[in-house]
Amino acid sequence: FCRVDPYGFERPEDFDYASYEAFFSRYLVVLTRRAIKWSKLLKGSNNIQKSLKVKRYIRKGIPNEHRALVWMIVSGAQANMEQNPGYYHRLLEGEKNAKLLEAIKTDMNRTFPDNVKFRKTADPCLQHALYNVLVAYGHHNKAVGYCQGMNFIAGYLILITKNEEESFWLLDALIGRILPDYYSPAMLGLKTDQEVLGELVKMKVPAVAELMERHGVMWTLVVSRWFICLFIDILPVETVLRIWDCLFYEGSKIIFRVALTLIKQNQAFILEATNFPDICDKFKQITKGTFVTECHSFMQKIFTDPGSLSMATINKLRETCREKLLSQG
Repeated sequence: FCRVDPYGFERPEDFDYASYEAFFSRYLVVLTRRAIKWSKLLKGSNNIQKSLKVKRYIRKGIPNEHRALVWMIVSGAQANMEQNPGYYHRLLEGEKNAKLLEAIKTDMNRTFPDNVKFRKTADPCLQHALYNVLVAYGHHNKAVGYCQGMNFIAGYLILITKNEEESFWLLDALIGRILPDYYSPAMLGLKTDQEVLGELVKMKVPAVAELMERHGVMWTLVVSRWFICLFIDILPVETVLRIWDCLFYEGSKIIFRVALTLIKQNQAFILEATNFPDICDKFKQITKGTFVTECHSFMQKIFTDPGSLSMATINKLRETCREKLLSQG
């Protein structure tokens, strides 16, 4: 058995190879079929118009060989990169903020210690690329600078694009446009979205919301890492990449779909909890196991399980939750 997955992550001691092999042999058939369809769709060009067909294709997964390209196009990162030639390199050559560099350096060894490609001994060692992307981004978006969590996201982008400049522009698409205000110093967008999830759970899985309230468990305790790391290190790699396919195309509501599906699917299990630590533990458990590993069926579920979820609903909830947070502030 391979101790290291295709992305360089070491598999944990208790990794269930048998069920993974069973899943992957089925999934490989799907991937092959999707790859043929995508090759036809792209026909060697790198232009994709938004359409229902493209949306359907993206929900069914982008094959790895096309993933970086499709992310770049649908997120607007490609257009930004083309409009700003040389900008990324100028950021790296310019004046640097010593405090920012220090903060980024501190996090280098903490980023994916279980990934062989980020080890100092690796050749090439992806830490260098990661450092550059984060330094450039911190100087490009001074309001955000650098915040923990960004290292994991940039790291994943580098693993997929294998290109610093593309990773930089994708990071900009995520932090600047797709995720509202998650990484600013006050993290207001992040706090808001955790409250929004709480409101959605009240609407869609009321028994769980009631349990949380009864035991005084704040949503931020159980889901903040889901939002900050966009499910990195929470869900299996393949599943995270499938979530990101949709995130780049459809925006931040995908995060709510994933969170609601995890909670709804595991409602009975969560409701067995009888105290505060128990609830926190259950939330750790629900992100493991075959349900989340089988990324293809999981992705089908996120579009059916939570029911309708419009951007209008989310924006309305965001408004009321943000106001509430600001008035408490």
